[in-house]
Amino acid sequence: MTEATIEEGKSNAIISYLTIIGTIIAFYLNNDKKNDFASFHIRQALGLWLTFFALGYVIGAFNSWMITMGWYLFFGVLFIFGFMTAIAGKTTPTPIVGPLYQKLFASFGK
Repeated sequence: MTEATIEEGKSNAIISYLTIIGTIIAFYLNNDKKNDFASFHIRQALGLWLTFFALGYVIGAFNSWMITMGWYLFFGVLFIFGFMTAIAGKTTPTPIVGPLYQKLFASFGK
């Protein structure tokens, strides 16, 4: 991936981590001119948000503030990691789940 490609897709990559709506906006902004760097981060953010909401519902059923806080802390760290790699211009997958998201959403953004 060239430096020009990274700089061109950096804003969409950063937007994708802000909220689930940011991920959707970044996806549509990336549709016109496909950027590999932005696509990588959109896939990462989409996977994080979907996992956060799907498993967060289950975690909430435990009705324990310790489990809930652990859940928020875990995903907070993953989101910050993804956000910081997007700012730094790197395509490092998020720990634990990043490679899975790249496989699951391989057709997204291509």
